[in-house]
Amino acid sequence: MDTIKVEPALFFAALGDPTRLRLIEILARQPSGSALCVNALAMRLGISQPAVSQHLQVLRGVGLVYPVRRGMRVHYYLDRERLLAGQQLLQRLFAEPGGAEGEREPMPEAMPRDASERGEK
Repeated sequence: MDTIKVEPALFFAALGDPTRLRLIEILARQPSGSALCVNALAMRLGISQPAVSQHLQVLRGVGLVYPVRRGMRVHYYLDRERLLAGQQLLQRLFAEPGGAEGEREPMPEAMPRDASERGEK
């Protein structure tokens, strides 16, 4: 099986919107082989069909969903393999180097948020 490539910045940017996360959640809860059309997704989310279409376009751009035309409607499926590749990417990003707890580099201290915390006037 070929390894699915996931561009980290694009992948996480696509998931950085609450509506898109909800779309992924709704599609993930569908039985295997089931899909939903834009109208059904819009009703479940309580937003307009054009808004759903725009969010789906972003998710299509990173390969998380794919469309299948059925008559007059387009139904969307979740690409579970691509979602799994993103999960594996996240695990690699946060994997402990060397696999041992003691070998992890210390986390940097938080940066001051404003001038008064940095000692500036």
